[in-house]
Amino acid sequence: MPSTSLSRLLRILFLIALSAVWAGAHAEFALQLGGRKDALGAASVSTPHVRAELLAHAPEGVAPGRPLWLGLQISHQPGWHTYWKNPGDSGLPTELRWQLPPGLQAGEVAWPVPRVLRVGDLVNYGYEGQVLLAVPVQIAPGFAAPAGQDALPVRLHASWLVCRVECIPEEGEFALQLPLRGAIALNAAAFAQAQAAQPAALPGASSAQVEGESLRLRVAGLPADLRGQKLALLPETPEVLAPSVLAGQSWQQSWDGAVWSAQLPLAPQRGPTPAALALVLMPAAATAGLGAHAGAGAAQPRASPSQRAWRAMPTVQGQWSTPQRAEVPAALTAALAANKAAQAAPVASSALPSSPALASAVAPAAAASGGAVSGTGLLAPLLGGLLGGLLLNLMPCVFPVLAIKLLGLARHGGQRRAQRLAGLAYTGGVLLSFLALGGLLLALRAAGAQLGWGFQLQSPAVVALLAALFTLLGLNLAGLFEFGGFVPSRLATLQARHPVVDAFLSGLLAVLVASPCTAPFMGASLGFALALPPAQALAVFAALGLGMALPFLAAALVPAVVGWLPRPGAWMQTFRHAMAFPMFATVAWLVWVHGQQTGMDGAGALLLLLVALAAVVWALTLRGRTRLVLATVLIAAGALLMGATGQNVLKPVGAGAEGAVARGADESSPWQPWSQARVAELLARGQPVFVDFTAAWCVTCQFNKRTTLSDAGLLADFAARRVALLRADWTLRDPAITAALAQLGRSGVPVYVLYAPGRAPQVFSEILSVQEVRAALP
Repeated sequence: MPSTSLSRLLRILFLIALSAVWAGAHAEFALQLGGRKDALGAASVSTPHVRAELLAHAPEGVAPGRPLWLGLQISHQPGWHTYWKNPGDSGLPTELRWQLPPGLQAGEVAWPVPRVLRVGDLVNYGYEGQVLLAVPVQIAPGFAAPAGQDALPVRLHASWLVCRVECIPEEGEFALQLPLRGAIALNAAAFAQAQAAQPAALPGASSAQVEGESLRLRVAGLPADLRGQKLALLPETPEVLAPSVLAGQSWQQSWDGAVWSAQLPLAPQRGPTPAALALVLMPAAATAGLGAHAGAGAAQPRASPSQRAWRAMPTVQGQWSTPQRAEVPAALTAALAANKAAQAAPVASSALPSSPALASAVAPAAAASGGAVSGTGLLAPLLGGLLGGLLLNLMPCVFPVLAIKLLGLARHGGQRRAQRLAGLAYTGGVLLSFLALGGLLLALRAAGAQLGWGFQLQSPAVVALLAALFTLLGLNLAGLFEFGGFVPSRLATLQARHPVVDAFLSGLLAVLVASPCTAPFMGASLGFALALPPAQALAVFAALGLGMALPFLAAALVPAVVGWLPRPGAWMQTFRHAMAFPMFATVAWLVWVHGQQTGMDGAGALLLLLVALAAVVWALTLRGRTRLVLATVLIAAGALLMGATGQNVLKPVGAGAEGAVARGADESSPWQPWSQARVAELLARGQPVFVDFTAAWCVTCQFNKRTTLSDAGLLADFAARRVALLRADWTLRDPAITAALAQLGRSGVPVYVLYAPGRAPQVFSEILSVQEVRAALP
């Protein structure tokens, strides 16, 4: 076989192997972004808290005069809930926005009877388990199917607030094709169950008489077998009757023959008087929830709320007084409206902890971020970003790039112009990388993703690709191969012919390696930046990049600094070979991080693939027929190995507290898995809490963990002062941890915070010291 054909064959096989790695990584990244199939949406969306699916029901086909229902079915994870049309004392109802073809008109949501959910002194109305929010669709009389179409496109944008102790806003884009021929009855049972969960309309007349600060209800038409029983009442209209009052025992009810009556206090912060008041009534024995109650003397069992319920629409007679509310200044209203689209914080105000103790502790920190700032107010985060980027050069994860920086400067020797161009190009690469990474982070957060600084390393696929990249860099620096041997000669001489491009790419690589690190001053600046409008936020990211590039830029522009470097010579080759070992050390660290994400099987599979990659590179450096045979065999073996073990490389073992347990947390350790509920519980007992927000891919986190946070004296001080130690593991994506970081005004790790009853949370510096923590202990 001619040598040209041989080279082409080997390059094709190598590109096929690289494409397989990229395809697996792309699929993993798309999966971790939320399960959307494309920009148009999918029939279902899964998050860590719910699974939402768009369903259709047309038992007689899609035609005028025939029933057609659409609905969003939400399946909640245990302990999580979403809200009814009247969420109660807190929360937000689920919103559905339809895009239907011409001739189809969506009606109102047929809300099933909710559960009563008590959280402390608050009473909410919502759904746990599985619920279907069904919507009737009216088909116009003259509707005709478009010619040549067998199905109609249906699209839905849904948004919901899902809560446990913490609350997380979520949304999804849904799409399905509605067949035009035949019946659609696959989900008939689900829609029948949703219909059975609707309250039945009462035929009798009802009234609601305003009497000062209370409302007297008279409801007729209830079934005869209910007479004499205590009833529970759920108002569909918010801000009229206080849910906490309705769930308590401070209102009275009675029967006057066939008419049920009740005297109810109006909510202190009530809205204007409506013409009619929609109410849901059910036997008190059917009330379900967390410690919910009916009226005075009512029984309190916990049964299904869908057993029996009726909907009354009493006419309101009279007008109640509406309390005067504080008015928001016009300037503030305009500023909030202008900044609404730019807000990237993942948690709304309703997402603050429901525990009074935790809310009072977190509120000052949560209020510290958000909104556009003036030029003077922006100066502090810009300076913090500049200092943080400057100190980032001292972080352990940036050390491998020092080889590229030093070799680049020394290579130019006394060529002042080349040195200046290299410095400027390197700075341009760093700035562009920071701006691109910041822009991507802002865009994903604006789309609803729960992400922070270093988010790319929360994907096992990205960590595996970085390990492969540093393996290649290490082999190259060790002298095993030159990149020019695998590319056309025109590209092989690119580095020598265009040193500016080489310096620019070195800047890109520097940011790629530095991304998992957070330096002092950097955490606060990033947390502040992500709550700013995009232009101001990107200015902070640019300041970070300038700070990181500043030492190299100064060395390139100031001749005296360059004069300190040795003259070019044989030492450069030795230095280059020595710098291979930091690269291999980085590979070892990345494999350890990958093992924390995927377990021992995943780390072992990655090691095998890296060995296979090194063997392929070695084979490609050979000559003649030996190169052809060995390279072909090794590439084929590597592809088979990738097919057999690739799933282990890409599959994470879990996230957050559950993931920490799965990754083998030490049960004898004084550290406990973090949760918002656990923090609230400990603070309610009056116990201080120290939280370590960490990740396996964060080198600074691991340094602090093995030094300050392992100091025997400090641990003894924690125990003596009864300080609970919680660890929030952000190695994999965890929206609850992202929300907690946002409340503290941070977007990445490490973050160390001390909560104490009656005190604002104290956030410590990224490089933690024993003295700093000890001085802050209560």
